[in-house]
Amino acid sequence: MSAIVLSTLNARFIHSSLGLRYLLANLGELRAETTLAEFIITDRPAEIAEKLLALNPRIVGLGVYIWNVEETTRLVALLKAVRPELVVVLGGPEVSHEGEDQPIVRLADYSVGGPGDLVFPRLCRNILNGTPPAGRFIRAESPDLRELELPYAYYDERDIAHRLIYVEASRGCPFKCEFCLSALDRTAWPFEPERFLAAMDMLYRRGARHFKFVDRTFNLNIGTSLRILEFFLDKADPALFLHFEVIPDHLPDRLKEALARFAPGTLQLEIGVQSFDPEVQARISRRQDNAATEANLRWLRRHTHAHLHVDLIAGLPGETLEGFARGFDRLIALDPHEIQVGILKRLRGAPIDRHTRSCGMRYNPYPPYNVVRTDVLDFAALQRLNRFARYWDLIGNSGRFKQVRPVLLGERPFARFMAFSDWLYARTGKTHEIALDRLYDFVFEFLTGECAEDQDRVRWAVAADYTSSGTKRSPRCLLDGRTAETPRRVENAGSRRQMRHGRG
Repeated sequence: MSAIVLSTLNARFIHSSLGLRYLLANLGELRAETTLAEFIITDRPAEIAEKLLALNPRIVGLGVYIWNVEETTRLVALLKAVRPELVVVLGGPEVSHEGEDQPIVRLADYSVGGPGDLVFPRLCRNILNGTPPAGRFIRAESPDLRELELPYAYYDERDIAHRLIYVEASRGCPFKCEFCLSALDRTAWPFEPERFLAAMDMLYRRGARHFKFVDRTFNLNIGTSLRILEFFLDKADPALFLHFEVIPDHLPDRLKEALARFAPGTLQLEIGVQSFDPEVQARISRRQDNAATEANLRWLRRHTHAHLHVDLIAGLPGETLEGFARGFDRLIALDPHEIQVGILKRLRGAPIDRHTRSCGMRYNPYPPYNVVRTDVLDFAALQRLNRFARYWDLIGNSGRFKQVRPVLLGERPFARFMAFSDWLYARTGKTHEIALDRLYDFVFEFLTGECAEDQDRVRWAVAADYTSSGTKRSPRCLLDGRTAETPRRVENAGSRRQMRHGRG
């Protein structure tokens, strides 16, 4: 039995909640009366409720995010229907702003807005002592990081063996990009490096090898970044996998030298480009040196073994389809391993909302709150971009179309792939549940039929990718054609990366 249960619904089993572990670490004497219980969004609300109520808690704290708010709302409604006296406390970015508009906030007893590391324990003590606060919304300010107990001891052996281990060397962000909630931060605050690295060493000695840093700007303080990189380089462990989010136009030579020393398969850099359009960048308060960004991406691709995952956002205020196409083609020319095409979302509380009227922005009223219309992109255009993003993830980012991809993109990558996207949707009416062998056949049919590419050339490229994919069902285009010699089957190079991403 537990007085307090901390819970959330993760997107996948491989994910783990850093936020819940911070709360648990800072509960002090209440830790002994607290249980951490994580679920995934595909779990049934009734079954989650049954498991939580079996612990007979007085307080349930729930982490609420854009990806789980709908499922968590149903869970809270069920918990309060079965046990009205149960105190439900919400936290997380989804309930930190605009709470008056949200059913889940009205259902719950309390909501904590902002970092709850120290506020949540005080709230629990007051509730358990019979002196609950009068107000239902508690605003939390950023704590002094020196006062926080670090959460890393609360990753258990199952987490270390089977899940991504999320860590942070700093909090906050000094940049003001309006699509991001970090625009509300005043600056970035580092944890004490010695204390942080001691915690990383403890995790490493316990067997952790996959570390996903959630810092918004890992390379903001180069001195601290180098200390962290050197810590992991000194391990000389080929089983390590490190994920960092970096700003693309700030890579001094000493940082480049450290990045170049990492072995293949150990380092992934998530790089937010978002837009190359200077007018759009200025409109959303994004500071980015595009020339330095291009030079750094080119250098990273040529001189390091890092896997480069680069983000672009479609639907930003004032950006046309043609403008986005130019940015996509510009990024394709730099040849990152992945281009994540995202559709703009209006996160609750994010300053992007100031452009709603002036740029004709309209958003989906339900999660993920994606933009559905702007003054320069109508609903049909954004639907096409949504399909483009989905098909690009299947083909451009999966690692299963390495030989086919350059043939498919041709000399005008965005225009060619958009034509394929439109054609594929017209043929299938689907963006999901397309078998891999059928996808190879569709690519072959489009290239040889719609684009009049040489059949033998396309068939060889499909055969090369098929033999690397690991799929057992042969595409029909390979069974029907005998002119191209089938390459030897090799291990799928993309599978290890996808597993580490939680995307496999």
